[in-house]
Amino acid sequence: MLFLSWDTMSQFSTNFLLVPIPEYPILDCAPNKIIKLVVLGGSSVGKTALVVRFLTKRFIGDYEANTGALYSRKFTIDGEQISLQVQDTPFVSLEDENICCQEQINRSIYWADSFVFVYSITDYDSYRVIRPLHQHVRKIHPNANIPLLLMANKGDLLRARQVSAKEGRQLANELGCPYSEVSARENCEGVQEAFKQLCQEMSRMIGSCNGEKRRGLHLVRPKSPNMQDLKRRLKQALSSKGKATTML
Repeated sequence: MLFLSWDTMSQFSTNFLLVPIPEYPILDCAPNKIIKLVVLGGSSVGKTALVVRFLTKRFIGDYEANTGALYSRKFTIDGEQISLQVQDTPFVSLEDENICCQEQINRSIYWADSFVFVYSITDYDSYRVIRPLHQHVRKIHPNANIPLLLMANKGDLLRARQVSAKEGRQLANELGCPYSEVSARENCEGVQEAFKQLCQEMSRMIGSCNGEKRRGLHLVRPKSPNMQDLKRRLKQALSSKGKATTML
C-alpha cells in the first residue's frame, strides 16, 4: 500500500478522486495508527468543499446534497504512517435550541475520535448550531479527551459577514479548541494547515497510548455511511406496508 505525504497528494491528476472506504476494509495500518475524523456543521456551510480541499487541494463550487460519504487516505505525518478516515455528514439544524440530526450523524459521532465543527461567517444560525452540537458530542463521549477544531468557512465573503472573528475565537476558547477562519474557495493552504494540525495532535495522542487501545471512545465504524442501510430500511418499510394493505 502506498503512503502519501501531504505534498505528494497534490501531484495526482484530476482523476485523483475521493474513494469511499469499503464496508469492511482491510487495513495495513495497526488500529492505533488510524485517525477517525468527522466533519460536522449546519446547512450549506461548506463541509464537503473543505474535505475536498483538504484531501485533493481542489475546489468544486457545486455539490449534490450530502448523504454522508466516508473517505480514506494514507499519508506520513511526523515520520509516522497514518491511515486517515474522514466522515463527511449531512447538515445539523436547531429547533427550539435543540439539535436535530439524522441517525447516521449519531453513528458517526459514536465512531469518531476527532471532530471538525464548521460554520459559515455569512450565516449566524450556523454559528448558533455549534454550542449545542458540541454539547451533543460530549453527551456521547462524556469522559473522552477528544481533539476538536473549529473552522469558520467562507472567509472570502467579508461583505456578507454575520459572525465576527472575535465571536469565533470566543467560541473556540469556550470549547477549548483551536480556531481557524478559512475560505474553501480561495484559501487552500489555510484549510490544509488547519486539518493537518488536528491530525498531528491526534497522532501525538495515539503515540502517547504506547500501542494500547484508545479508551473512552466508541471505535465501532458506522455500518452504512453511504445510506445503504437507510435504503434497506425503506425497502423493508414499503414491503411491510404493502403486505398490510393486502391483508385489509
